[in-house]
Amino acid sequence: MKGKKILITGGTGQVARPVARALAADNEVWCVGRFGAPGAERELADAGVTTWRWDMADTSDSAFKGLPEDFTHVLHSAVDRGEDGDFNRSTEVNTVATGRLMTHCRTAESFLYVSTGALYARRTLDHAYAEDDPVSASADWLPAYPVGKLATEGVVRAFARVLGVPTTIARLNIAYGPGGSYGGVPMLYFRQMLAGTAIPVPLAGQNWCSLLYTDDLVAQVPHLWRAASVPSTLVNWGGDEAVGVTDLLRHIEALTGVEARLAPSEVTRETYRFDPTLRLRLTGPCRVDWRDGIERTLRALHPRQFQH
Repeated sequence: MKGKKILITGGTGQVARPVARALAADNEVWCVGRFGAPGAERELADAGVTTWRWDMADTSDSAFKGLPEDFTHVLHSAVDRGEDGDFNRSTEVNTVATGRLMTHCRTAESFLYVSTGALYARRTLDHAYAEDDPVSASADWLPAYPVGKLATEGVVRAFARVLGVPTTIARLNIAYGPGGSYGGVPMLYFRQMLAGTAIPVPLAGQNWCSLLYTDDLVAQVPHLWRAASVPSTLVNWGGDEAVGVTDLLRHIEALTGVEARLAPSEVTRETYRFDPTLRLRLTGPCRVDWRDGIERTLRALHPRQFQH
């Protein structure tokens, strides 16, 4: 993409930060957010990104005062995760902020909303979830998070139709890689391994996911913008390969020599395997095998522990 004016929310996150940095080379890119992570705002500015302070919970008339309205493309990945467990507050913040953002950017050529696969109704551990699978928005881990995402999907669908903004809703799987804020869920697991903390795994079988490496994620964003439509395009956004979480942990273990202590449990961090058929049609295949992606991430973020 070249010569576009792009607005990205959640600029310090695992998704938005590498996208903003990559697109800033040939486009005018603005990142809005609170920029609570130390050094994140300076890093983006050094990459040529214009930063602008925005708190999703700010409902005042001045919340967007001074922010341009002529963006051609929007990537909305900022989220109130509902970590305090307050379902009503999380839903209010996410839905209202998103509706106001879409209204502010109503002339955009394309709007991309980053949702989550965590809102699917849980089936078997290895089920390949497709876009038309039932949703339930109930989860043992961070329960307010999928509720807020599902409610916001409804707002995005409605505003896309009312405002006529071509929109894609991308339900993200696990994004990981060295370009983001912390490396993604695989690196959270590795930190637990370094601390000697037991990692809960299912009593039988293993959880599955569709890992998406940073480079592939960045490359697919323009395709998802091009796929935007009215009514909204809905697509699962993950990697091409199904990855067992226990297999992932054993791979990290083999690369680093750090033991993965597994604790069979009825409650685990829920992950979801995606059917990639639609996404492959929209974006083409991924280029980075998950094993290579994990090795690259470990080399970049944990070079001392990498033993090969």
